[in-house]
Amino acid sequence: MGLYRRSWKLKGGKTVKSDTWWMNFVVNGKQICESTGTVDKRLAKKILAVRRAQSIEGRFPLLKSHAPTLKDYLSTYLDSRTDLHPNTMKRYKGSKRFLERFFSTTRLPDVGAARIEDYKAARIRGGTGPAGVNRDLSLLRLVLRQAIKEHFIAVNPLADREHFLNERKERLQARPFTVEEEQRLLAVATGYLRPLLLLLLDTGLRPSAEALPLKWSEVDFERGMITVTASKTPAGLRTVPMTTRLKAELLRWKQLIRAKSSEYIFFYPKNPARHLQHVPKTWKRALKDAKVEKRRLYDMRCTYCTRLYQIGISPVLIELLMGHAGSGLVHTYAKADDDFKRDAAAKLEAFIASKISAENTATTATTWVN
Repeated sequence: MGLYRRSWKLKGGKTVKSDTWWMNFVVNGKQICESTGTVDKRLAKKILAVRRAQSIEGRFPLLKSHAPTLKDYLSTYLDSRTDLHPNTMKRYKGSKRFLERFFSTTRLPDVGAARIEDYKAARIRGGTGPAGVNRDLSLLRLVLRQAIKEHFIAVNPLADREHFLNERKERLQARPFTVEEEQRLLAVATGYLRPLLLLLLDTGLRPSAEALPLKWSEVDFERGMITVTASKTPAGLRTVPMTTRLKAELLRWKQLIRAKSSEYIFFYPKNPARHLQHVPKTWKRALKDAKVEKRRLYDMRCTYCTRLYQIGISPVLIELLMGHAGSGLVHTYAKADDDFKRDAAAKLEAFIASKISAENTATTATTWVN
């Protein structure tokens, strides 16, 4: 039993050795070859020592022979994940294409630390940022974790976050809109964009995952509440209060488009049976017309959060209203009733009104077409 590094010959005859250490040992009379998943020889020796102990004590899980390629296993894994949100599945499929292209016919046991580092370098050379690389690695980690459960591999080289890049330095930081910028945007917003902007500003809904798929049946005008039934996380399934101005705008919009009879608030004019997926061109044009610096539509969500914090709303309530999933037991035990939520909406509206002068009030478009 011992450690070694695999070697192979290139087309030109040159012999190349892997950086990753491999180990072989005997279990029940059968020789096992396995990757340690590390280029650190000291760590590889420790892993080998663990395998020796498991072998002697009869605790070693025998790996299946003929492990599949990563390409085949990726497809099998994603086909089994019927629980994923459509947006998450779409993102995973994007990462899957890049992983398949690089690893090609590489079998699961051969996906070691060195190959992963090569993959990262190749993606970065291709212009992909840290966030994109980390998304790919997140999918790969899940796949390798499942491969361990099915005894195709014994070690997951992505078990810790050592191989993940620090994306905070290059991540595009959210910047809240000022009330002045908001009013300039509302003044030029036509068609569906005006009710969409007010919805995002006054509820903090996620644009693509929650706001655009919103249905009229999920808006309760009598109670003044919006029920989010489709979100990226379980915590996102929530009720959010409407401000007076948002309620009035949605009622105006509903009256304006009544002849189109769609269950969706934001629908394709040529196909009312489908909701809008993205609005990049309309948003870009609005920013230009309003003379507002380039910003993401998603920053409306940051604006909502910032304003709630400014007016003294409890952080626990802010997290509940925004559908954040990172508060652990807070979401299990802290529940806010409708009156508590409406109070937050009233304070938000009072804050916005205090910043808007009468002559600065945006005019309302009278056509539903953008």
